[in-house]
Amino acid sequence: MTDAPPPASPPPRPEARPATRSPLSDGEWHRMHPLTPLFRGGIFLLVVGGIVIANLRERLIEWFLPMIAPGVSGDAFPDDPVDFVFEHNLLLIALLVVLGVVVLLVGAFYLSWRFHTFRITGDDVEVRAGVLFRSHRRAPIDRVQGVNLTRPMIARLFGTAKLEVVGAGLDSNVKLEYLSTANAEAVRADILRLASGMQLAHAADASPAGTRLGAAASAVSAGIAGLIDGAEDPADEPDSVVDIPVGRLIGSQLLSGGTIGLILAIAAIVVGSIVGTPWLLVGMIPAVIGFAAVWVRGITRSLRYSIAPTSSGVRITFGLFTTVTEILPPGRIHAVEVSQNLMWRPAGWWTVTVNRLSGRGVAASGADQFATVLPVGTRADVERVLRLLLPALPEDEWPLVFGHGILGPADDDPFTNTPRRARLLRPFTWRRNGLHLTDRALFLRRGVVWRRLAIFPLARLQSVDISQGPVDRALRVASVRAHTIPGRVSGTLGVLDRDAALGAFEGVASRAIAAAASDRSHRWAGHVSPAATETTGSPEVAEPGEPETAVTAQADPRGQSESRPSD
Repeated sequence: MTDAPPPASPPPRPEARPATRSPLSDGEWHRMHPLTPLFRGGIFLLVVGGIVIANLRERLIEWFLPMIAPGVSGDAFPDDPVDFVFEHNLLLIALLVVLGVVVLLVGAFYLSWRFHTFRITGDDVEVRAGVLFRSHRRAPIDRVQGVNLTRPMIARLFGTAKLEVVGAGLDSNVKLEYLSTANAEAVRADILRLASGMQLAHAADASPAGTRLGAAASAVSAGIAGLIDGAEDPADEPDSVVDIPVGRLIGSQLLSGGTIGLILAIAAIVVGSIVGTPWLLVGMIPAVIGFAAVWVRGITRSLRYSIAPTSSGVRITFGLFTTVTEILPPGRIHAVEVSQNLMWRPAGWWTVTVNRLSGRGVAASGADQFATVLPVGTRADVERVLRLLLPALPEDEWPLVFGHGILGPADDDPFTNTPRRARLLRPFTWRRNGLHLTDRALFLRRGVVWRRLAIFPLARLQSVDISQGPVDRALRVASVRAHTIPGRVSGTLGVLDRDAALGAFEGVASRAIAAAASDRSHRWAGHVSPAATETTGSPEVAEPGEPETAVTAQADPRGQSESRPSD
């Protein structure tokens, strides 16, 4: 085992931004970017255009590319709709029909833009859409879990982006699509400041009519400028604390479990085609094409990756063609897992995933693309990321992450492991299978081939339970499960000593209540007075661990479910 690198120093604390309200967050209804209907209905237009071209391809070749089919006349196309129009003198009617379709499309796009509005108040983010069938979605500010900013490739060419306000319930997200990139950044900053408990100052123009007129003029101007310049001009991007080389991304994909599985599948198909029928090779082609698409998407998705601290939380950006930026505010991370597969071990690479509310359905939670906050990184990269995600973890507990957690067990192992009498239930992992509880977090360690360490902040823990099967009762062991929001990080750890599991149960229950009672990350700037914000232009937020004066502790409501194994 190599010497452990020196602990990564925590990144510098970013300066807070002035809390000036943007013109689009004045509590009035505003419309989206003028090009929104085009981006939202562009796929439909492409499909219609493709159908038209497919039906008129011969006539289009005759008109525009006669050198490809010389000597071909309209007589060769008796079923061509263009010939039918000319032969029956229906040209005027055809032009009127085309003009009518164009007018209907333009009118539909205008109505769609006209009735698609949003507003941001001190309590909610609301979006209204629809002409015949109206919809009205609302996201309470105090339940906002984050704000994602996505810039698809085509929208980036016009300098636009879409916002997704992540709510606390299932399918509760509110989407603002599309806004100019500058407006999207400003609106996102306003929403996050309001979610922090801070009051915003008034906009520069206090007149509602003037504000609406200025916002509309700004939107139109941004749309025209985007059409002319075609440039993406995002707001200030903080420096990333992690840099992932392209070679590491490619290597991580080559050494992934999916690649090994594909190689084994190809070898089996080749052997089967040699000893059996050669038609098995044909069935290999779709699998290779599908895997290549997933492989390339995995690389391009992780390009332009950055992670950095901001005054509103941890900012994560990734994507080559479609750029996605997510901000995880303080207190929104419910579980963190550091994992390493066997193929990555010689290179010393790890990946970091989290559980946090995504506002999507339960089925989409396990495949959440935002769950991976570090695709592949070294030990130093992992420590920097974890210090951003778990700022409240005391310095003396950091050895639990690598020294005893990922690389353990080491000497003086503090984890409660599987007892020797039950090692047959975990023949390879019984020494690593362990649990450790501190005042701040619950650590679950498992796996030998795929090393995993899950960290659950007690302030976010929902409940804990213990279960036993008949074999467990005979061996006096039990399974412990930490309940959190659905996600890719599992909170289940089995085959622990029964008495140790009962002690962990009692300890988690009492410490989680204490941690939730003292937690103030839900409204992380709620103790900043509006007067101080408007006077100084920046909030004064206490550092983690500083004494809190004249602050009412706010804890998320949670229920404790208790269950004990039978003796």
